[in-house]
Amino acid sequence: MPAKDYGIFLPIGNGGWMLSTTAPHPEATYAWNKRAALHAEEIGLDFIMSMAKWRGFGGTTDHWGRSLESMTMMSALAEATERVKIWATMHANVHNPAIAAKMYATLQDVSGGRAGMNIVNGAYAGEFEQFGIWDPALSHADRYTMTELWTEAVTRLWSEDSVTMHTPYFDLVDCESRPHPSATPTIISAGKSEAARAFQARFADGAFLAGDSLEEMKELSADVHARAAANGRTCKTYSMLTVVQDETDALAEAKVKEWGAGVDREALANMRASWGVPEDQARAWASGAVGEAAFQTAYVAGSAQTVTEHIQYIVGEADLDGLMLIFPEYDQDMVLFGETVLPALRAHDAGGDR
Repeated sequence: MPAKDYGIFLPIGNGGWMLSTTAPHPEATYAWNKRAALHAEEIGLDFIMSMAKWRGFGGTTDHWGRSLESMTMMSALAEATERVKIWATMHANVHNPAIAAKMYATLQDVSGGRAGMNIVNGAYAGEFEQFGIWDPALSHADRYTMTELWTEAVTRLWSEDSVTMHTPYFDLVDCESRPHPSATPTIISAGKSEAARAFQARFADGAFLAGDSLEEMKELSADVHARAAANGRTCKTYSMLTVVQDETDALAEAKVKEWGAGVDREALANMRASWGVPEDQARAWASGAVGEAAFQTAYVAGSAQTVTEHIQYIVGEADLDGLMLIFPEYDQDMVLFGETVLPALRAHDAGGDR
């Protein structure tokens, strides 16, 4: 079985990935993220990744109201680590491609060839209206057209001495960006729409997918793999999973119940509204949401054996190339996972349990 990639989504925004007053609450500090990155390196994970977030969702927890900037933080973590891949996030609608190309060429140099660019194109109007750079006339399809042109410009600047491009979104005239990176940074993209999958198949080395069911995830993964192959490329597929682990299933499930009891409904409603859901509908949904809504991703709760078997099952059934893991608590939880689950996953990939 091919080796799978396992990494973490860093808690770059306060609260991490739990919208709950009773869950662990990582702070948006470099110290917190550095500890998580060093844990990832020490236990043998493959990558660390951070999002780019410009505005939070309020509520009792002030969810993501405080966040660090992805590129700056990941550059520091590249210096603090030696082995894990360093995947930072870049908004194509915020940065000119010439600026982005130079930043990632620098990160590639700092990291010794471990840099990755997670490309996003701005989906939540509220984040960008505050900057005065949100264009409501751009449709979802328009944003992907912009992102394709933007990515083409970045990748050309990484390899060509001069680039001239005239587009509806930016202009480059005899544009230079040297030195070129010694190796092209890894390109990552998240999304499951038709436009997202077409973009991933054409440009990305890794695609983050989210499905409403395991069957849908399997279909999405197969589609991205096939589209990339048709383009003569390889694009790995990943999903996200929150891990709640304890000595027994019952103890882990008790954590889920405790954290769900503190679900921050106001932050949930604000997040829903940011997706474009009318505010009254968002608040009605949040008021009736069950405690599990405190989790922003699918999760597994259980003992080391339960967690291991669940990860093996979903990765195998959906034909994924890896997972980006989330830990409600990034210190003890990650160390426990590294001691008890990750070795079993590596052995499984190597065929040791067949």
